[in-house]
Amino acid sequence: MCGIVAYTGYRNAYPVILKGLKRLEYRGYDSAGVALLNGSLQVYKKQGKVNDLEEKLHELALHGHTGIGHTRWATHGEPNDVNAHPHFSSNNTIVLIHNGIIENYAVIKEDLLNKGYSFRSETDSEVLATFIEDIYTHTKTNLEEATRLALQKVVGAYAIVVMAVEEPGTLVAARKGSPLVIGIGKDEYFVASDATPIIEYTNEVVYLDDHEIAVIKDKTLSIRNLDSISKRPYIHKLDLELEAIEKGGFEHFMLKEIFEQPKSVADSMRGRIKASTGTLQLGGLTEYFNRLLSADRMVFVACGTSWHAGLVAEYLFEELARIPVEVEYASEFRYRNPIIRENDVVIAISQSGETADTLAAIELAKSKGAIIFGICNSVGSSIPRATHAGAYIHAGPEIGVASTKAFTGQITVLTMMALLIAYRKGTISERTYRKILVELELIPSKIAEALKLNEQIKYIADEFKDARNFLYLGRGYNFPVALEGALKLKEISYIHAEGYPAAEMKHGPIALIDEEMPVVVIATDDSSYEKIVSNIQEVKARKGKVIAIVTEGDTLIKKMADFVIEIPKTHEALVPLISVIPLQLLSYHIAVLRGCNVDQPRNLAKSVTVE
Repeated sequence: MCGIVAYTGYRNAYPVILKGLKRLEYRGYDSAGVALLNGSLQVYKKQGKVNDLEEKLHELALHGHTGIGHTRWATHGEPNDVNAHPHFSSNNTIVLIHNGIIENYAVIKEDLLNKGYSFRSETDSEVLATFIEDIYTHTKTNLEEATRLALQKVVGAYAIVVMAVEEPGTLVAARKGSPLVIGIGKDEYFVASDATPIIEYTNEVVYLDDHEIAVIKDKTLSIRNLDSISKRPYIHKLDLELEAIEKGGFEHFMLKEIFEQPKSVADSMRGRIKASTGTLQLGGLTEYFNRLLSADRMVFVACGTSWHAGLVAEYLFEELARIPVEVEYASEFRYRNPIIRENDVVIAISQSGETADTLAAIELAKSKGAIIFGICNSVGSSIPRATHAGAYIHAGPEIGVASTKAFTGQITVLTMMALLIAYRKGTISERTYRKILVELELIPSKIAEALKLNEQIKYIADEFKDARNFLYLGRGYNFPVALEGALKLKEISYIHAEGYPAAEMKHGPIALIDEEMPVVVIATDDSSYEKIVSNIQEVKARKGKVIAIVTEGDTLIKKMADFVIEIPKTHEALVPLISVIPLQLLSYHIAVLRGCNVDQPRNLAKSVTVE
């Protein structure tokens, strides 16, 4: 859960690394640092944001054509200048940046202490740097071999880049359970946690696999595994534009990504559906589609917002395709002994494709013989490579830590999956199938309509920006949306919020309701409308403040709620794609009004690549 950037080539490394760190700051933010190799190793690091590091160094003339940089999300040791990366080895001849956790660092550190080494920081990363130094010194080998031998003894997860003062122009990078991508330019190379720092310079990249070591030396790239077996690099062409990772005039990435949803949802469907001819296809599922049709049960594994998308999918698959579904937190699934049967299908959902718990859940399910499908946004990431088949959501880069367009993209693809399976199985009629297809094609325009409510929602946000608690209620398809709305508010405004099925309010949460408690009720016109009206009356009877999300033209709830937000009508199964939009905007505006850092909320990182 950090950002890694490295460069070697003909450019001055510092400006390249600094710009890259700014683009990766969403991955880690409590400290930042750079190391440059220019005759000697020079390390500069600072607690705080990348801007704090830049301010510290702005008067220095920093030179060197090889360097590494890092933004940290603390695991071992509190955020401060000493624990910030890069980390020197004990004798300052080797420097390292690291994402992940070295689980056996204490044993290695004790051995190194007994050999007379000393340590400056509290981190496991410095231990690894000194461990490499120890091997490098005593075996008289090169940096690649010392790193390989060290990693053979390491237990845990890592993405690392290492430099040595005695090997100018050389970068050694390795990964296990944490992403690394290598950009290939003309007489220059880039290493990063993802492609966002690279796309400005090249669209040719190599994604490292687990247990692989990349060595950039003498203007060449070589890749080996930990057993020193060579591998021919496979070069991918990035389908990513620089504009996609810029703010484009918006104040925050989160707001930009909220407003991108008409396009991102359309992109999720592009080339896959054509309602006029009743066409729906998902090419990535073709090879294993019969397994989907014959599945006795589906198990969705995910974390955070992706877990909420899985909950929406539970309603979709059970209602349309009549397949039993269980939705599991990947972090719990991986540590149980779950029952996976022969005809079960496991579907993993992740925006980043690098979520550590979800990857571990995939490996566990695979070990039990399951067929695994992946729903992912990041092309070339670990989850698509670990699964048997799947579908990309094609939402485009999501930089804001709080997921927005990835959520609607995931639901769009999951809806198409459920609809296609249901149609092929015959669990829905031709008429229903075509009706939902038509409505699905209209969703981008209806999201655009919902986004026009932005100013109204900003006004409501101002009314409730000082609230200490929020309650979110929904029924059926809108229950997971209530959970997602509460999560968004917690993530970026730091207001305590809880989501509940509306009927469960009477079983405990109703005790919290008074005139100080805002209650967001998703009360669209669907099969549970009358029941949700009763829930609103129960809230009002206890003086709760009701913010209602209703279907356009509603008159009954308008008379009851304190604030009403009207969204376009659609098929009940597709409502989450629209009803979530006002909740994203509400959380965004409340957070901004409270002065919170919307794109980089405290204690959070975009991609959780450690346990």
